[in-house]
Amino acid sequence: MHTARNSKIDLIRLAADIKTWARELGFQQTGIADTELGEAEAHLLNWLGRGRHGLMRYMASHGTRRSRPPELQPGTLRVISTRLDYFPEAAAAAETVLGDARLGYISRYALGRDYHKMMRRRLQKLAERIETCVGPFQYRAFSDSAPVLEKALAEKAGLGWIGKHTNLIDSRTGSWFFLGELYTDLPLPVDTPSANHCGQCRACLDVCPTQAIVAPYELDARRCISYLTIELRDSIPVELRPLIGNRIYGCDDCQLVCPWNRFARPTQDADFTPRHDLDAPELVRLFSWTEAEFLKYTEGSAIRRIGHECWLRNIAVALGNAPTDETIVHALTSRREHASEIVREHVQWALARHRDRG
Repeated sequence: MHTARNSKIDLIRLAADIKTWARELGFQQTGIADTELGEAEAHLLNWLGRGRHGLMRYMASHGTRRSRPPELQPGTLRVISTRLDYFPEAAAAAETVLGDARLGYISRYALGRDYHKMMRRRLQKLAERIETCVGPFQYRAFSDSAPVLEKALAEKAGLGWIGKHTNLIDSRTGSWFFLGELYTDLPLPVDTPSANHCGQCRACLDVCPTQAIVAPYELDARRCISYLTIELRDSIPVELRPLIGNRIYGCDDCQLVCPWNRFARPTQDADFTPRHDLDAPELVRLFSWTEAEFLKYTEGSAIRRIGHECWLRNIAVALGNAPTDETIVHALTSRREHASEIVREHVQWALARHRDRG
């Protein structure tokens, strides 16, 4: 076959081949979108204007490069969007963990290997496979690694629709999946965008522990438990701490309640198998980890990115929400003089909760 800029390329055949090659690399679904994101850009600017990104300043620092792919990667004409399922069948039932306040709940996506590098490696292999067919072409691979409106692009590429909880949903497989993108200068035929099938359902709005979904399709990150336990590096607002329950890294409530997830298929990828019993861990055990142990047990995991200080902060809140007993109070007391002011403050709050109950 000729180079990417040769008009003799059968682009329809190439698009079909790309989807086949992506499946061979382990992606469950692939679609192709153009780069026109005017509606998504307006939604993003409105969200930023209302300050709903909280302290995620990077969301506003890239200007329109997030919503205009050619500004981020010059020459981009199409985006190849891919889906990788991650729900781990071997994990303890989420409802069981959430129902036991002595256990810590970790978002199901973070129980196995960190997906970022894995996705980019597979996308790189996909690009190399395309290159063997069409010759040199411009591309850049992303997986939550740059200013990319990946959900809006995936929706345009036919991989699902953005639900009322602002996650992407596919009617055949639910929402337990990662997204990755290849920006490319190949003028490939685009796929049909997905239709929205949320209907009158508002289960995700009603279940959110902190009411972070302030309206259908509107998320206030400042109230979202995933933001509070992962993105936020400061003190967690006191009024939200009791609502966090035992969620120590992320939150899946809106996905757990979504009726479309009854069609979700567990991942067949061993990389997403839970590690170190983190699918149903005892809070006291996790709280006792030294920084070295934290780094050891979170090696290769997305959890490591929050650092030991925020890890202890999050667990202190969960311990403050747990039933009062000698073991929990002793664990909190052991960290009362911790070097970190943030850890100390959250431990004092948790101990005060237990004293007030007594």
